Amino acid sequence: MSHPTPTQRGKAIRHADFETLCDALDYAATCETGFNYFDGKAVLKQALSYTELRERAVELAKRLVPFAEKNSRIGLAAVSTPEFAVMFMACQYAGLVPAPLPLPVTLGGRGSYERQLQRMADTGDFHALFCPSSMEPIMSSALNDQAIPVMTFEEVNELPKGDEIRPFGKDDLCYIQYSSGSSSSPKGIIGTQSSVSANCHGITKYGMDINETDRGTSWLPLYHDMGLIGFMLAPLMSQLSVDFIDPQDFTRRPISWLQLIHDHKGTLSYSPTFGYELCVRRWRADRELDLSSWRAAGIGGDMVRPEPLTEFEELFGTMGFAKGAFKPSYGLAETTLAATFAPMGQGLLKHTIDMERYERTSEAVEATELTKPEHRRTFVACGLVLPGHEIEIRDFDNNVLSGNQVGRICLKGPSVSPGYFQNTLATEAAFSADGWLDTGDLGYWLDDQLVVTGRFKDLILWHGRNIWPQDIEWAAQAAAPHRCGRACSFAMGGAGDEKEVMLLLECRTRDPKLLDEIYKAVMAAIRLEVGVPVKLQLVPRGTMIITSSGKLSRARVKDKYLKGEILDLQADSPVTMVGGKSA
Repeated sequence: MSHPTPTQRGKAIRHADFETLCDALDYAATCETGFNYFDGKAVLKQALSYTELRERAVELAKRLVPFAEKNSRIGLAAVSTPEFAVMFMACQYAGLVPAPLPLPVTLGGRGSYERQLQRMADTGDFHALFCPSSMEPIMSSALNDQAIPVMTFEEVNELPKGDEIRPFGKDDLCYIQYSSGSSSSPKGIIGTQSSVSANCHGITKYGMDINETDRGTSWLPLYHDMGLIGFMLAPLMSQLSVDFIDPQDFTRRPISWLQLIHDHKGTLSYSPTFGYELCVRRWRADRELDLSSWRAAGIGGDMVRPEPLTEFEELFGTMGFAKGAFKPSYGLAETTLAATFAPMGQGLLKHTIDMERYERTSEAVEATELTKPEHRRTFVACGLVLPGHEIEIRDFDNNVLSGNQVGRICLKGPSVSPGYFQNTLATEAAFSADGWLDTGDLGYWLDDQLVVTGRFKDLILWHGRNIWPQDIEWAAQAAAPHRCGRACSFAMGGAGDEKEVMLLLECRTRDPKLLDEIYKAVMAAIRLEVGVPVKLQLVPRGTMIITSSGKLSRARVKDKYLKGEILDLQADSPVTMVGGKSA
């Protein structure tokens, strides 16, 4: 196919009202829509109609049925190519459980990647692992101690062919999706046919209100729930055409994402905040863009930071990006993908609270003109809970909180996973017997919309105050934006007030004089904006450990620091602490 699939289906739209993924593809295959794969310059490489996807998936399923017993797990390298979509759906028709796996480029060094892969293989009990031939050496190396065959896509397509398919039914599994491991080892989250159908129905009918003129555009990785569910399975279940660009191509040429939206009149696209930030940084005014078709610019996958989004809105507003197009949302892989969506057209509903009051009382009270600038913190509302689902904000004694009281976000509904694959302890810790999921996130209600404030595990308790590490990190990055990269803050040692608050900050220079300037500027900013004694260490670029979904893994960075594996760029200089204390 030399042209991308059309936006128009040629059949009536159905909002994921199917019992299984196979049922959904059977219907989508009667439409004219499908997936389109573009290179880093937004040039079409390959189009895959849903008709062709079904034909190829069913043919491959006939090879997979004799290869493995029903419900066997297949590790599947989640490359942004037609082969991944075909193999994922072939598993559905063969009754095998695909487990999309991250790619080597996403997790730092080769050793780190191999360790992650080994953990996933251990917990997933894989029957085999399928990957492109280019990835076979590193995957075989990672699994050399385990009796798990690593097969290239070409080898899979040459397996002996049988006569039968064995499609999953409505009560069966669908996939295993690995958590990104931001605070722990990766856990295999079980997706069932019913939980996937329920969430895709909620997303396409209520969250995004998908219509006949919609078209998706995505650079998101397919091993993460926002890419896999949001831009592969939900579109398939609603017969939506999607234009894909590889995540690596996006990081090299982020404007190609916007070019795709311009070229093909994309209406729906999602990104974590940093994706929008990258577009602002890399914009060179070297082309004309029309982004007026983009009606829902979703934000998910990390904390919603209003400042970079406002910059994006101002810059690309001159190119047709609508003021109300931003669509914050909240969800996590344990709820398949989505739990809340901002109403269409609302944009960024900001709420600025008095952090001094919050840190004392755990209440999100609106800032007034008397609130000092350094005590203000602006959050963005993440919208309304999907129909058929419930959210409660609870304190640590499980009492339900109301109004502006900050507590644990707990969730219940048909989209919630039954738990973690072969991990009873983790399942019992997060999922209650009566169906409630403790998300590990903190938040509060702004009228009937959810506001998410951070991860409970990351919270730093210091002198009776609740300190968000993000506040320290953002203050540091804002103090020296052109010379610094990622920041990571965490507490160490002692209990209560004996804790030491550590801050690591990546620098793009090794010049001692510049490092000294950065050090002083950052320390002054933290003293003013956060008011917490912090031990600052300037570190080389690439020090931080990033999860497969692009989030900072504070737990793993802390572990790396405690092992003495992080270089101090100012090793010859005395380290001083904010607050008048010298180290």
